[in-house]
Amino acid sequence: MKKFGLFIIGVIAGITILCSLGALSGLAISAAILFAGIHFYLKSNSTFSKIIWVLVAIAGLLSTTANIPGFIGLAAIAILWYIFRKWNGSEKSNSFFAPKKDDPFTNFENQWNELTK
Repeated sequence: MKKFGLFIIGVIAGITILCSLGALSGLAISAAILFAGIHFYLKSNSTFSKIIWVLVAIAGLLSTTANIPGFIGLAAIAILWYIFRKWNGSEKSNSFFAPKKDDPFTNFENQWNELTK
């Protein structure tokens, strides 16, 4: 029953993503304009060019914040990603730490504690 619920929520999230593809592309374009305005503002030297790039960044910010359907599409993508992770049962965190028995520093600390007792 749990997989059926995940399937239904996944279908709804997929339909939401497909319905908001236009809004998502608009959000991506306005976010790119915002990023370009900030990037070129930091690279510019003259005051006039800084003012122009601030105006470009403000326009990108306003169009990004006004794009509410794009944010709904982003939320649907996050929900679908979460459902895929839950579906496969990959709740384990990927750890890149060495096991305790193979870690040379841990072994050294254990041996040092035994010697100092």
